[in-house]
Amino acid sequence: MNDESPGSAADGVEEGKRLIRTGGDRGLSLAERISERFQRLTWGTPLHAMRLRGRHPLKLIAIPDDPFFGEATRGNALLEGKIRFRGEERAIDSLDFANPDWSPALGDHLQSFAWLRDLSSVATRARGVPIAEEIMRRWIVAHGEKVSEPAWRADIWGRRILFWTAHAPLILSSTDLVYRSSVLHALARGARHLDRGADRVHPGNALIAAWSGVLVAGLAMPGGDPRRAYGENGLKRALEQSVFEDGGSVTRSPVAQIESIQFLTLVGEAYAARRLEAPGFVEATRNRMVTALLGLCHGDKGLSSWQGSGPIDGEIVAQLVEATGVRTRPLKQAREWGYQRLSQGQSVLIMDAAPPPLARLVEGGCASTLAFELSDGPDRIVVNCGGARAALAKVPTALVEGLRTTAAHSTLVLSNSNSTAIHADGTLGRGVVEVELARHETDTASRIEASHDGYVRRHGYLHRRVVAMSPDGRDVRGEDMLLPADRRKHKTPSVFVIRFHLHPQIEVTPTADGLAAILRTASGHLWQFRCKGGSLAIEDSVWVDARGRPLASQQLVATGATPAGGANVSWLFHRAR
Repeated sequence: MNDESPGSAADGVEEGKRLIRTGGDRGLSLAERISERFQRLTWGTPLHAMRLRGRHPLKLIAIPDDPFFGEATRGNALLEGKIRFRGEERAIDSLDFANPDWSPALGDHLQSFAWLRDLSSVATRARGVPIAEEIMRRWIVAHGEKVSEPAWRADIWGRRILFWTAHAPLILSSTDLVYRSSVLHALARGARHLDRGADRVHPGNALIAAWSGVLVAGLAMPGGDPRRAYGENGLKRALEQSVFEDGGSVTRSPVAQIESIQFLTLVGEAYAARRLEAPGFVEATRNRMVTALLGLCHGDKGLSSWQGSGPIDGEIVAQLVEATGVRTRPLKQAREWGYQRLSQGQSVLIMDAAPPPLARLVEGGCASTLAFELSDGPDRIVVNCGGARAALAKVPTALVEGLRTTAAHSTLVLSNSNSTAIHADGTLGRGVVEVELARHETDTASRIEASHDGYVRRHGYLHRRVVAMSPDGRDVRGEDMLLPADRRKHKTPSVFVIRFHLHPQIEVTPTADGLAAILRTASGHLWQFRCKGGSLAIEDSVWVDARGRPLASQQLVATGATPAGGANVSWLFHRAR
């Protein structure tokens, strides 16, 4: 059965549809970097201190509900006196916010107070309050009055306001009036800081977080109506800059997509707590984002691995959708977000058919253009290594960076180079600028044709990939082509490798002729793989699971060399039983 989203006009993408990455290899300009640095320097000036002065509320007038579940493992660790995140752990009684000894990832988790959601998911108020207050007191001592980075980064303050207000019973139940006053004073100062800093955040989930914080502060604190109106206008602008028309995040990251959906849901809950109706654009954008997110889900209902995100479990996705109250079907064509979905029978194929995210918006992006993942019901077959931004802290940095490369994705690699360059500072550089895309739906097959120019500048070849799925989903046929993009003479053949990374539960057996392989899924189904135009080998690979752990797996590797006229490799996945 085909996946169709409400309002999708046609089954196909018009022939020759082009997606262009404008300014994709350019990060922040020198002037922008100087401006950002100057802004942070102003945080310590008497003028900025004056801007943060004012009365603080004696109480909150609205406590929004947080409908999302936290992670039980992290919540139970808090009950044991430990803060835990991606394999990194610190004892609560030794936390020193003034002298952090943790990674940036754990720091953001701590500073945003996202752990309040984990704590509230496993503890009663009586048991959770002392833990939350202990961490809060330590944060107040270090950062309640001192404006510094990263604690006062605008997107962190946005998240902090969302979690402080939604979990106020955990941090504001104390009978210690001095403590309560210090928390509410910090909240008021943070809101004033955000008023002036939210617009300086780069588009994406961070900008949405900042403006959501401004708006929720206006709803939750007395006398906040002027801030609420200001926040509504700011959030509307933020969504226009951060979310494509098809509902995808400009960061192209599924994790960023999930966070943005959660932020908008918390905004809606803040309006509900005040018995007010949220602006229509909030719900409309969130609905589009949920529809787009479901388009990246496999048959096991979990998310595929793209742009550093891990394979998030289906239960988490289901709870997310339930909490939003959105009822929709997966989007099969996220043209601007860049993901295409084929779904027939029990088979689901998800393909990256767009340039990578802009360097100025994302650090840690991946060179994954034209890669795909394939699943059969609950069994994932072809995957990407994934997890570059979700791996455990103990995973070596070299491996984490390797997970971002083209070779870590199920696509073609030419001359052992990335289709888009990966810079030392984490940004993506030159490479794929333009992707040409066409999609066709017929009675006999669903077909995607796409090409990218990532190898044109360096090697003179376009990479073109065609993928088709039969109506019953039992045949997935593909073809990878390297087409000369100019008239230059290619004197030396270029070696290419087409990688099909396999899920760790797939058992691989090569055939006697060495030209094919038999794949057995965890459910016992057999798939045959065969390719023509390249020599086939089975090599070791790695896959990062939902917990951020790298697991050993295998990959099918088709290798060849390009003669002067280019190369062509055809391949087939056929479900035998």
